Amino acid sequence: MTADWGKRIFEIGTKQQFSALALEAFRYQYEQNEIYGKWCRALGKSPLNVLQTDDIPFLPIEFFKTQKVVSGNWKEETFFKSSGTTGRNSIHHIRSLDFYHRCCEKNFMNAFGNLADYCFIVILPSYAENEHSSLLSMMDFFVAKGAKGSGFFNKQSDKPAQKLIENEAQCVQTILFGVSYALLDLVEQHSFDLKHTYVFETGGMKGRRAEMTKEELHSTLIKGFNTSTICSEYGMCELLSQAYSKGDGIFETPCQMQILLRDENDPLSPSQTSKGTINVIDLANIDSCCFVATADLGEKISDHAFKILGRLNNADIRGCNLLYL
Repeated sequence: MTADWGKRIFEIGTKQQFSALALEAFRYQYEQNEIYGKWCRALGKSPLNVLQTDDIPFLPIEFFKTQKVVSGNWKEETFFKSSGTTGRNSIHHIRSLDFYHRCCEKNFMNAFGNLADYCFIVILPSYAENEHSSLLSMMDFFVAKGAKGSGFFNKQSDKPAQKLIENEAQCVQTILFGVSYALLDLVEQHSFDLKHTYVFETGGMKGRRAEMTKEELHSTLIKGFNTSTICSEYGMCELLSQAYSKGDGIFETPCQMQILLRDENDPLSPSQTSKGTINVIDLANIDSCCFVATADLGEKISDHAFKILGRLNNADIRGCNLLYL
C-alpha cells in the first residue's frame, strides 16, 4: 500500500471515505494476503463481486492462532501474542511498532485528549508475564508520553493508592488503568474520593477472584473509588485500533474502525437485528488483515457506538472448516 496509508485512515471524515478505503484494503489484501485470499476464494468472494463494505468477508480470528496472517512482503519489527494458558495463543506480526503506537495515541486522543495531560498509574501484573502483550506495549508508550509521575505500579504495595490520593489532593488529571482483581484489591484496602481520575478496568479476574458481571464489577468499583463512572478499552492482540468507553459499557470507535454484526447461528450472514456476533473492520491492520470476525457478542448502538454482551459459547469461530490450510 502507499506510504501515506496511515495519514489517509486517520483523516476519515465520512461514511463514503471509510467505504472507499475499506474496499481498497480488501482488494489489496485479497491479492497480497495468502491466508485471507484463500478464505475469500473458499467463500466465492473476489473483487468482482465485493462492491460494498457489506459484501466484504471477515477472517475468523482463530486463524491468528494457526497461521501467519500478513499482507505483502516485509520484515517484522516485533509481534504481539495474546494472553492465555491453552498453548494456542494468537500471534499478530507487526511491521512497525511506531505505527501501532501512533494509532494508539490517536485513538486515545480522540476519546480523552493529549497523553501529556494525564498521569498514568498502571497496574497490570498478569500482563507483565507476557513480554509480547499489545496492551503492555501500549501502556508502556502512554507512561513514557504521560505527565510526571506516570508509571507501572506493583499491586502488592501501597504506592498506587498513595499516588492516587496525592494526585487528587493536587488536582492532577489521572488515568488509573488496572486489571479487575487489582482494582478490587485497591478499593478493599483503601478509601478514595476520585474527582480527577478516570478509572479503567481490563482483563477480568485471571483466576484470582470469582468472576463477576460487568454491572456488578463496575458498581463495586464506582462505590469503592467514589467516582461517577468506570471506563473500559476494547482492544485485542489481533487489532491495532482500540475503542473506548467512558461509562455505561458503550464503546465509541475511532474513524478507522467500524463494527458490523453477524448472525450468531450463521457466521457467514449479517445479523438482521441490532445484536449479533462482532465483525471488526480495522483499517490500521493493513499489514495483516483489516477484516476480523471475533468471538464477541455485541449490540450496535449507532454507526460509531456498540456494547459488548459476552462471548460465544464456543470461542473458536464456526465455519473455519471451509478452508484447510
